[in-house]
Amino acid sequence: MTILRPGGEKKSTRDGYGQALLRLSETDRRIVALDADLPSSTRTAKFAQKYPERFFNVGIAEQNLYSVAAGLAACGKIAFASTFAVFATERALNQIKQCIAYPALNVKIATSHSGFTASGDGASHQSLIDIALMRCLPNMTVVVPADAVQTEQAVAAAATQVGPIYIRLGKTEVPVLFEGDTQFRIGQSIRIRQGSDVTVLVTGILLGQAMEAVASAEQEGIDAELINVHTIKPIDTAAIVSSAGKTGFVVTVEEHSVLGGLGGAAAEILAEHHPVPVTRLGVKDTFGESGGIEQLYEKHGLTAPQILESIRLAVRSKRQRRSVSR
Repeated sequence: MTILRPGGEKKSTRDGYGQALLRLSETDRRIVALDADLPSSTRTAKFAQKYPERFFNVGIAEQNLYSVAAGLAACGKIAFASTFAVFATERALNQIKQCIAYPALNVKIATSHSGFTASGDGASHQSLIDIALMRCLPNMTVVVPADAVQTEQAVAAAATQVGPIYIRLGKTEVPVLFEGDTQFRIGQSIRIRQGSDVTVLVTGILLGQAMEAVASAEQEGIDAELINVHTIKPIDTAAIVSSAGKTGFVVTVEEHSVLGGLGGAAAEILAEHHPVPVTRLGVKDTFGESGGIEQLYEKHGLTAPQILESIRLAVRSKRQRRSVSR
C-alpha cells in the first residue's frame, strides 16, 4: 500500500471542495462561485459569507447557472459552479455542451450528491450516468476524487488548468485515505498496491471498499494490483494497459452505471491496446431507488466482500484458462 493514512477520520468529498474553494480564493481573486440555491448542500455557503461580491446564487435554475458561469469565464473569471450532480448533467446538459464545452471556457462544474450518496431521495436524485455524459463531451476533463484530501488537491489542480472540468463529489462521509502531500496530477492515476494476479481499477469514494477487498484477497494468497483512477478523462491509458499486461485480468469498481463510466472507458482502452477479460462492477443498466447507501451498495455488488468475490472469480477464471491452454 502507498500514501495511505491510518485512523478513522471521515469526511465527505463535498467538504473537501468547500475548504479548497475558500483557501484558493484567498490568493486568487479571479475565482468566483455560483450555486443553484443549494449552498449549504454543495458547501459553497462559507465562500458566500466571506466573498459575497464573488458569489452568485441563481436560484433553482440549473440551465441559467451554467450559462452565467460561461459568461463569467468569458470575462476572465475562474468559475466554480455547483449543484447536485443529477441536475447539472441532466437538466443543464445542453448549456454545458453549447456554452462551456464547445468554446472550451474555464468553468469548473463541481457537483455534489453524485452516485448513491443522495440515497434516500431515490432515482430522481441519484446520479448514475453523469460520468458517461460528461466524458463524451469534447474539451471536458472528468475528475472523480476518492476522499476529502484528494478533492482539495483536485480543486487546486482544476483552478490552474484552463478549460472545462467536471468534478464529481458526494454527500456521504467516507474515510480520509490520503495524506496531504500525496502527489496528484490530473490524468495520472495512483497505484495503491502492486500485484500480479489481477488488476483492480477503482474511481471515487469506493476506494476504501476496494482497499478492504484487496487486503482480504492478500490474506488468501491473491496478489491484486489496486489503482485509483481519479481522472476518467483524460484517463491514464498507459497505467491501465501496463497493469493489464502484467496481470491478465481487470476488475473495475465504480458508483455509476457500468455503461460509459470507468468500466466502459477501461474496456474501450483494453479492447484497442491489450485485450484481456474485464469484470465491471457498478450499476447494471438500471435506475436507482430509495434506501440506505450501504443497502444500495449491497444490492449492486459494491461492498468489500462482494468486490473480494469478484477478485476471487477473476483469478479462478484466469487459472482455468491457463489450465485449458496447456
